[in-house]
Amino acid sequence: MIYHFGRFDLDPGLGRLRRDRRPATIEPKALALLCHLVRHRDRVVSKKELLDTVWGGEFGTEAALTTGLRAVRLAIGDTGRQQRLIRTVYRHGYQFVAPTTTVPAGSAMTPALRTIDAPGRSRDLIRFSRTADGKHVAWAAAGTGPPLVKTANWPSALDLERAMPMFAHWFEGLTRGRQLIRYDPRGCGLSDAAFGSTLDEWIKDLDAVADAAGLDRFPLLGVAQGSPLAIAYAARRPERVSRLILNAAITRGRAARASTATERDEAELDLRLGVTGWRTQNLSYLRYAAAQLRADDPAEKWDEFAEYERLTVSTANAARYMQWFSRVDVLDLARHVSCPTLIVNSRSDPRAPLAEATELARLIPDSRMVVLDGRNHLLTADEPAWPLFLTELDAFLAQDVPAAAEF
Repeated sequence: MIYHFGRFDLDPGLGRLRRDRRPATIEPKALALLCHLVRHRDRVVSKKELLDTVWGGEFGTEAALTTGLRAVRLAIGDTGRQQRLIRTVYRHGYQFVAPTTTVPAGSAMTPALRTIDAPGRSRDLIRFSRTADGKHVAWAAAGTGPPLVKTANWPSALDLERAMPMFAHWFEGLTRGRQLIRYDPRGCGLSDAAFGSTLDEWIKDLDAVADAAGLDRFPLLGVAQGSPLAIAYAARRPERVSRLILNAAITRGRAARASTATERDEAELDLRLGVTGWRTQNLSYLRYAAAQLRADDPAEKWDEFAEYERLTVSTANAARYMQWFSRVDVLDLARHVSCPTLIVNSRSDPRAPLAEATELARLIPDSRMVVLDGRNHLLTADEPAWPLFLTELDAFLAQDVPAAAEF
């Protein structure tokens, strides 16, 4: 059995740990310790059991165990303070708590179904579809009822986000009376590692997912960085998109819409801070980006989001994503969106200015704009704007009777 968590694949049979599909450095004892914890992730494993199993009584001391755990955490990007992957249970032992998917050893990864196995969470099947240009895209469906397809975001990791508290309200709200279909874009999460640098490539990803899900025509949701693709897809595939919902949407990235020297300087600084933060893993830089996405959250929530980002994508692809989004421009494509469109934006969103939403509403003939009070780029469960967003979404999709009947 091969175990996948975050950016890692663990194959106990071959004694191999890979990160982003490349060999990861880990000491033999630390690897054996990790394998035992992952295999028995359904329970707390005692210190004695770990010492007996991994060390077999030879030099099996608590000091050796502490050193081994430190090596494991270092190899998989965890710390004793964060304990996002391995949790210490005081006086009892340790438990591997990262959301984990499994694939039978020896089987090809791409056509397999992966089952999300996160303690305390419902189970999803992750499927892999092949695009027209031969890439593999991971996708999953949750809930029952008429379909709602959500364009991919960065960061994205199907096997992690379902178990993240910060996204729980999105799953609960978006699967209420409907089936939510989502996927990882190429270059991110479980999909092929090759970065998609053009809209055409990202449209192929969405085509492949919709075809695999058996959908001819469906409502499409684009949130934040997923909005340029949603706009482009609705414009280029009008026969497939019945309704379009855009939240925290942009038509142009920060560099693309900069019109003054000051705005160009700010766009360049924003990009440099983001890229430098990823390359150096400097927490202060990473917090800057997270603070803009979740402006009303406390600092510990920024750190939680920054850690999630780090687990979803390689450093090289993270830099490519940030550069791409800074320069993206779908303003002209927005003029060709013909389906009914709901545009929802927070009044003081620092990443998606209200002026962008207003421009979208002017460009799309059959559109309606709703302005919510708040500053968060990604709506949180405890802000008043969240239930208002769901109310608007439900009312808008309730008018999509043909799509529901076809499904």
